[in-house]
Amino acid sequence: MYFLEHAWSLVWYVIPFIFILSIVVFFHELGHFMVGRWCGVKVDAFSLGFGPELFAFVDRRGTRWRVAALPLGGYVKFHGDANAASAAARDPTVKLSEEERRISFFTQPVWKRAAIVAAGPIANFILAVVIFSGVFYTHGRGVLAPRIEGIRAGEVAEAAGFQAGDLIVSIDGKAIDSWGDMQRTVQASPDVPLTFVVQRGARDVTINVTPKLRVLKTPFGETKVGLIGLNATSNPDDWRIQSYGLIDSVGIAVSETWYVSERTVNYIGGLFMGRESANQISGPIGTGYIAGEVAKAGFVALLNLAAILSISIGLINLFPIPLLDGGHLLYYIFEAIKGKPLSERVQELGFRFGLAFVVALMLFATFNDILHLSGG
Repeated sequence: MYFLEHAWSLVWYVIPFIFILSIVVFFHELGHFMVGRWCGVKVDAFSLGFGPELFAFVDRRGTRWRVAALPLGGYVKFHGDANAASAAARDPTVKLSEEERRISFFTQPVWKRAAIVAAGPIANFILAVVIFSGVFYTHGRGVLAPRIEGIRAGEVAEAAGFQAGDLIVSIDGKAIDSWGDMQRTVQASPDVPLTFVVQRGARDVTINVTPKLRVLKTPFGETKVGLIGLNATSNPDDWRIQSYGLIDSVGIAVSETWYVSERTVNYIGGLFMGRESANQISGPIGTGYIAGEVAKAGFVALLNLAAILSISIGLINLFPIPLLDGGHLLYYIFEAIKGKPLSERVQELGFRFGLAFVVALMLFATFNDILHLSGG
């Protein structure tokens, strides 16, 4: 019985993780696939997962669609590729026919190859916008009025002059419509002076405050945020579900995608500048745990997580690291400038570096996950 209970608990985390990762990977590879076909390149294989093939079929254009045993990624193999990383299978002793040249990936003009490679990350951002739009359109969004119920003693909000009952109108001239809007602005601005306008009774009051940097401990490491010490309203009248039309839903979805992207890029920049801790980096184990926990909140919450994961994968793939899409794009930029590709030796060294970097990052992320889940 003990074994069965723990096995079911594991399945509860594995299934949501595979579900959201499969959606994100499928649309990423679909971006490569669709633009590749539009550019006239033959697609030999479209694989969801790696390793031994579970099942597959071949479509009328000769593409083998396969589902593999290890659901931790996927790939599109174009005609002429030596492997899933789109390394060219070039043999100088073999002369390609005109038909082979026409449908092979590595013989395409550099702009076509760049478009095919960039299509994967772009598809991830589009998927995030589509998911967010669908959620906002069908379920709306919970909005808590930015009204202050209390001020925590000793915090900067108390010294700045905030009062219970104040309704936050704007921050630095930007309108604030919800408590969440206020939180996002403050948390993203540690040690940055902010100008609040609050409605106090029948008049507007301007308050200047600088959020203090705080390190918050989470189940997956420490995160640095700005805090000022305000408590949100608990009045039920200040809570509502805001419904949106289709156009507004798309607009908010684009804004949400931009916000997640900006926060992710700022975090990565903070890592290099030494402002952020690397212990927030999570791998498959950590993502699986988060997926299982989020799934308990319902299917809509899981879809939101899929959108966030899609943005993250899109951004990561744009890193200028050989093996990733961004590394390919970096090669193509050099090729466009020089008028010829980098030497095969240089490209091979780059791919080896990229592989070593990705493997090292995965090992580090997995170590982080184990450390956090074990309470270390």
